[in-house]
Amino acid sequence: MSAPINAEKLHHKAINAWCMYDWANSAFATTIVAAMLPPYFSKVVAADLPNRAQASSIWGYATSLSMLATALLGPILGAIADYSGSKKRFMGGFLTIAILFTGLLFFIGQGDWISAVVFYVLASIGNAGANIFYDSLLPHVARPEEINQVSARGFAYGYVGGGLLLLINLIWYMKPQWFGFPDANTAVRAAFLSVAVWWAIFSIPLFRWVPEPPATAGPERINPVRAGFQRLAETFRELRRYRELFKFLLAFWLYADGIGTIIHMASIYGAEIGIGSADLAGALLLTQIIAAPFSILFGVLPKRLGTKRSIYLALGVYTLISIAGYFMTRAWHFWVLAGLVGTVQGGSQALSRSLFGSMTPKTRSAEFFGFYDISSKFAGILGPFIFGLVGALAGSSRLSIISLVLFFVLGAFFLSKVNEKEGIALAQAEDAGRS
Repeated sequence: MSAPINAEKLHHKAINAWCMYDWANSAFATTIVAAMLPPYFSKVVAADLPNRAQASSIWGYATSLSMLATALLGPILGAIADYSGSKKRFMGGFLTIAILFTGLLFFIGQGDWISAVVFYVLASIGNAGANIFYDSLLPHVARPEEINQVSARGFAYGYVGGGLLLLINLIWYMKPQWFGFPDANTAVRAAFLSVAVWWAIFSIPLFRWVPEPPATAGPERINPVRAGFQRLAETFRELRRYRELFKFLLAFWLYADGIGTIIHMASIYGAEIGIGSADLAGALLLTQIIAAPFSILFGVLPKRLGTKRSIYLALGVYTLISIAGYFMTRAWHFWVLAGLVGTVQGGSQALSRSLFGSMTPKTRSAEFFGFYDISSKFAGILGPFIFGLVGALAGSSRLSIISLVLFFVLGAFFLSKVNEKEGIALAQAEDAGRS
């Protein structure tokens, strides 16, 4: 009886270790991407630029560039990792890049907007690349019947961990003298460094307790890079076999564009219209606090509504947020909208990830999650780019916000065309044929 018990303990330990990586890397999403770097960039780093709308546009272009680089690399790296059995090794390489350039943000100050953009883009590429391999481990860590709950738990861990460090960083910013910082700007730069340290420490459990999935069977002594390109070409040829997966990717590409743009641009948009940094960071901390329990709620919601209907609910809320954002003028408006984002942000992402994972053959999980991430990254190219372009043309980003409604409506429409039962059955049949 001891062997099954030990195996079950290791299974739960691997799940918790996998979820802890969300705790680790969510600090980048909260402190760097959402709360502190965008307003610091707008008000301090890019202070020499003619106006804040120009700073918002540059930020949008930088975000698009980082997404484009990852989108081009993702599927190839995923295919290579599947063949060579090196998901964790590739994840570690990208993670090192992310942590290094996040730490280097400590050194940016007024006028250093080019360096800030370079460091941010490289850190974002590292983060996104690591996430490809992190996500691809989900079907190996979670059993089919628990994949929704595990995916949602990961997001919940992330909101708690990212929110906790953001709270600490916000206290540093508001009371810098308490911690020996000469001013608030130094406290912000120290917050960037704290993200790198936090990220490194809390990533350790995954690399220690999550086992490396076995390599996909193939001819001996073949070059893994060559095999990766061959697998990628094969996937393109066979894509019509995975019609439901392809339709889901199209839907996800559309609505993820809107979600990603809100995540990346909300804070710098708030800074542009005059909302203070303390309110911006505090409201985004509220997002984290609300998002943790709601991520868990969305993990069980599919049992009542189904996965697709639960995603529809989230997209409806995002549509209302985009419309209300156009009329935002006061700090309390931002607080209210940030709270609403918290109710759906983790749930929409977790259920999208788990729905895709359930329609993905385990033997090609990194390769397929490369396509999943390329879909989200190409979405992340268009949304912030349009946001920046519209803001540059109009001299304000208000019209940029309202344009996001289209992404949510079209995403929901194409999601309605997905037959997830058929997609899951096809993935299970392929795994059975390769076992």
